[in-house]
Amino acid sequence: MRVETGPDGRVGDTAVRAVNGLTARWAQALREGTVFSAPGVWPLLAILADGAAGPARAELAGALGVPAEQAAGAARELLAGLASVSGLDAALGLWTHHGLALREEWRAGLPAGTHGVFGDDLVTAQERLDAWAAERTGGLVERMPVTLTRDARMVLATALALRTDWRQPFTERPLRPDAGPWQGRTLRGLHRRSVRPDRVGVTGTPDGFVTALTVPGDNGVDVHLVLGEERMTPGQVLAAGVGVVERGLPLTGGGALPHGHVGPGLHVEQQPATAPEPRTLDVTTVAYEVRADHDLLALPGLFGLTTATDKEAGHFPGVSPYPLAVGEARQSAVAQFGALGFRAAAVTALMPVAAGAVPQYRYETTVVRVTFDRPFAFLAVDRESRLVLAAGWVTEPAPYPVPGFSGAVPPAP
Repeated sequence: MRVETGPDGRVGDTAVRAVNGLTARWAQALREGTVFSAPGVWPLLAILADGAAGPARAELAGALGVPAEQAAGAARELLAGLASVSGLDAALGLWTHHGLALREEWRAGLPAGTHGVFGDDLVTAQERLDAWAAERTGGLVERMPVTLTRDARMVLATALALRTDWRQPFTERPLRPDAGPWQGRTLRGLHRRSVRPDRVGVTGTPDGFVTALTVPGDNGVDVHLVLGEERMTPGQVLAAGVGVVERGLPLTGGGALPHGHVGPGLHVEQQPATAPEPRTLDVTTVAYEVRADHDLLALPGLFGLTTATDKEAGHFPGVSPYPLAVGEARQSAVAQFGALGFRAAAVTALMPVAAGAVPQYRYETTVVRVTFDRPFAFLAVDRESRLVLAAGWVTEPAPYPVPGFSGAVPPAP
């Protein structure tokens, strides 16, 4: 199996399936408000797999869904494909201790300009790493998620920064849910109405029904909001969202739905109107900012890192003659959803160590009304390839009002 970019440089179908598969599996382990980016992790695992041996190599290949011997090429092609996604900035960085010798074949497989060196002044080195993370994410992630230690021999990192503005902005207004975990709170609600009822739809899964809304960005990135039945877990809802994005779960669009309560948070009803109107879509959701820090070694099996963390032996002879084990593997991520657009960023780092929105009414119109007023999932997706770039679960929406926060996503630097 070969991970390829398309002829225009976009992310290929095999890579989409592999990385989205990691997104779905990672989602199953989540239980609270969070944001994460599988495309931030996948290339790092692939680069490590290229230099791994024994059980560590097999475990990494299993987590990747790509044979280890194809992993380095797969990582390069994925990074090249990410570079073609409008609104997404992606970077790879490698820093090694000045005393660590690298295998030239492995180092030559990395994109040019990615390698730096650090010495024994760990304070200065850490400042450089933190500055790289902040610069590459426009300040959304302020520091590298790993901290250099005396036995650190390498830091391998990715930085992703995603931005899109809505084609049709939302209007802010207070939202007070009358049921659910947000009942009684005054939230920063977002509302808009359009004549595109098929932007929302409902589908069934083995775990229950979900309602999915597409919020199109202006640069080829869409954000999908997914609401499940109240009994469903975050992982089940997020996994359903991946199925919807990949078109493996068929949606019945709002234009074809009957009147009544037709899905989680979704109603089709008659409303008075001042003139004849087509079926419309009425959306109410919330502004949010979600931040999360993930210790990937808390789920070593998911990422193929179980053996690689054993410091009793070296596991990456293809990287360096020096015996290495993975000492830290972390991701810091953030997502902001506001009236004008969406921003997200993630920095992921692996640190090998020594091995070790009252007239007169004369008409009626059909309105498809969807409301996200309890915890829900979101997936930011490249429209063309359907690669999930960032995903998460919203449990703490922005309150209303918040001094100093307009609800608009700040412009990209």
